Amino acid sequence: MVCKLRLAVLVLAGLGAAELCSGAIGPAAAQGFFDGGAFYPPRYERRPVQRYRSPYGSSFWWNAPPRQQAPRVQAYVSSPKYYTYEPDQLADVSFAALLAPPEAAPEAAPEAPGDAASDVGAGPAAPADDAAEAPVDEAFAAARASLGAYRLRALPQVGEALIGHYRAHPTFLWVENGHVSGRAYEAITALQRAERFGLAGEDYALELPAGSAAREGEALHAPSLIEFEMALSAKVLTYVLDANRGRIDPNRLSGYHDLKRKTVDLAAALGDIAASEDIGRYLDGQNPGNTAFTALVAELEKLRQVESPKPVKIADGTLLRPGGESPELANIVAAIRLSGSPELLGEHEATLAGYGGGTLYGEALVALVRGFQREKGLHVDGVVGQNTIRAMVPETAADRVHKIELALERLRWLPRELGRRHVFINQPAFMASYMEEGKVPLTMRIVAGQKSNQTYFFVDRVEKVEYNPYWGVPYSIIVNEMLPQLYADPSYLDRAGYEVTTASGARVSSSQIDWGAVATKQTSVNVRQPPGGGNALGRVKILFPNRHAIYMHDTPHKELFERDSRAFSHGCVRLQRPREMAAAVLGRSVEYVDARIAEGRNDSDEIAADIPIYVSYFTAWPEPDGTVRFYDDMYERDMYLTRAIEATASARHAES
Repeated sequence: MVCKLRLAVLVLAGLGAAELCSGAIGPAAAQGFFDGGAFYPPRYERRPVQRYRSPYGSSFWWNAPPRQQAPRVQAYVSSPKYYTYEPDQLADVSFAALLAPPEAAPEAAPEAPGDAASDVGAGPAAPADDAAEAPVDEAFAAARASLGAYRLRALPQVGEALIGHYRAHPTFLWVENGHVSGRAYEAITALQRAERFGLAGEDYALELPAGSAAREGEALHAPSLIEFEMALSAKVLTYVLDANRGRIDPNRLSGYHDLKRKTVDLAAALGDIAASEDIGRYLDGQNPGNTAFTALVAELEKLRQVESPKPVKIADGTLLRPGGESPELANIVAAIRLSGSPELLGEHEATLAGYGGGTLYGEALVALVRGFQREKGLHVDGVVGQNTIRAMVPETAADRVHKIELALERLRWLPRELGRRHVFINQPAFMASYMEEGKVPLTMRIVAGQKSNQTYFFVDRVEKVEYNPYWGVPYSIIVNEMLPQLYADPSYLDRAGYEVTTASGARVSSSQIDWGAVATKQTSVNVRQPPGGGNALGRVKILFPNRHAIYMHDTPHKELFERDSRAFSHGCVRLQRPREMAAAVLGRSVEYVDARIAEGRNDSDEIAADIPIYVSYFTAWPEPDGTVRFYDDMYERDMYLTRAIEATASARHAES
């Protein structure tokens, strides 16, 4: 009977049956489990006593958890959304400020409250004395009267910069002696190279004035020259804007994008162009010049010269293991012939030459597939499954061209130079890299967010390394995943070892909380998991504080790094080798990090260096050696960006 009672203690306290029944834990110790909280969540009052009936036949009285008083609230914290993209709109440029001679330019009348100008460039006029000091180009002064009937549409900031420049500098930039100047042709040629950098050439195309082919003789018609002047300047400024910051505002794509749109000084651009001795070089230089951008541009140029071969089709659902048979084996071999590197094909030349179209997946062909998997960075197991087939049946050159164009657009959202030291995370590649000038990059696999809990796209600064971290459970996980368990078992968090505190910091039992009120945000609580081997963050995390609560961290689930597709987290970035990354950002050794972890207490080191971190999304990205790799669009963000670019093109070329 005593042993049965002790066995009941085993069931509820989670202790070993052999220890209890053998007498290794005596009656006094067993009583201590009751008094010490094994049967009470950590609180300071006793609850009503109920009878517990053991499945082994005995029963005893114990303190039961309180009943849930509030109704069970069905709640869900939704993830950020993707938006229908709203493109930048063009507006009519008002030339009113340019029509009168500078010295007679009237002061702008005070604007009535709430009365905003509807035309671009219709802001306050420049002070009369400043304008009067500007040298007057007689040909420009004579031609500008024609602008009263000219309609030009441009992006608002382009129109404002255009009017600002010509008010301060009433002279031609692109016209000389009554003809289109050589500088104008240089600018037009540079604009025609826009597609080389992943931009749309039609956005910057314009017609030359009639008769401009003859560059000598009688001067061209003045109205056509002044209109050409304004049109070319508007196109040049649009190019400068697009090349620097991109055509798309990323934050209008989805709630997963958090990137401040760049400010481009267009007011200074035309002045810089006027002083430039090489217009083409100036305009080309408006694009980012970092090594990643340069490598992508080079690959784009190569791919545009490639004629895609007819792709090989491998049947959907094909799964072939070593030693198995499949009628798709011939297609698998044909696909490797098309997508394998020359080095791989040369190494397995005898196997490829000797294959006669059979269905048996033998040892030589398994070695060929393993070599292919190794080359593509896949899990090397010889199994031909979904991910291996996807790599075997590559995208067409046109598909890859499009991915590079999207990558060039995304790179324009980031700083022109990524930094001498920086961390770069590319979610579609499931890779993180620490880059430092003059050193071999540290690269490692990552686990990123599930499609339902996507990792954001943003830029931040690495600030701290924390050892033996607590895991503060996000509100979304409490509501979406823990709440059903808490309704069924209010003491669930206590038994699982989590700490629950109120908004004031008081420690309470999870069974004391009205979780329905938490779900409706009537009550605020904090839930965290203490440090330890089973902690969701492992032994170390690397913080770059942001409003999305995303950071890099260790994980007890190392097996996930063996997967090819690694979208399993709630949004944070799990690192394959977190101690090495921590050592890199600290500028210390891995042994130092190990020693700090071995101390066993929750502690941290601040990072004094300026180390930007890019939590990014690129389906085309170059390796350190310049080789461009292509990745699946895991969150379908390529699709949304493509739609945004199409909407922008429609807005720019719409007739209105």
